[in-house]
Amino acid sequence: MTKIYCDSADYKIIKKYNKYNLVKGFTTNPSLMRLAGAKNYKDYSKKILKICKNKPISFEVFSDDLNSMINQAYLINSWGKNVYVKIPVVNSRGKFTGKVIKELSNQGVKLNITAVYTFEQVKKIYKLLNKNTKSIISIFAGRMSDTGKDPIPVFKSSLNLTKKNKNIMILWASTREAYNFIQAKKLGSNIITMPPKIIDQIKNFGKSYKSLTINTVKNFLIDSKKSRFKI
Repeated sequence: MTKIYCDSADYKIIKKYNKYNLVKGFTTNPSLMRLAGAKNYKDYSKKILKICKNKPISFEVFSDDLNSMINQAYLINSWGKNVYVKIPVVNSRGKFTGKVIKELSNQGVKLNITAVYTFEQVKKIYKLLNKNTKSIISIFAGRMSDTGKDPIPVFKSSLNLTKKNKNIMILWASTREAYNFIQAKKLGSNIITMPPKIIDQIKNFGKSYKSLTINTVKNFLIDSKKSRFKI
């Protein structure tokens, strides 16, 4: 089963979607935190954790130095038992964060390794992860597709590598459309994270082409009347 996580750091959105049975967890990142208006990273995260007490939620380190990443990760990990600490696979200079991944995973810190694009990266990460510690590897399918690259082979190889370990999960990240959920399910991806708008679109799954056609035409008609178009 492919679990759906909501990709947002907006307090109101998390409060709303935390009530949805469809949504099994949440993912955030520094960009989403900034977009949500967070001023104090720790205080804002703890505010979110007051409403998201049980479902897994990822908060990302924002240091670019490996030792500082480790220190930040321990602090973030202390905020809650449902917290996963997001670690980028490399820093801004392209240095592999293997040192960070290995130490934290061996210390039982639940990790979400992010910004992953290749199977080579997945193999390096998987080798260092403590197989008894719950971890997520986030592969950025949408951003790959945006550059004309096919993410499917990367997922197939990655899922085949990790399939024997229930603690290591593969996540479909940077979702672009609702159909990506079908793709992720067919592949057997453990998790897909998506923005609220796309989660809402899943409610249309199962609708007939006839009803979709009629609804589309009705919307065009409503907008033309609102605009008072005349020819």
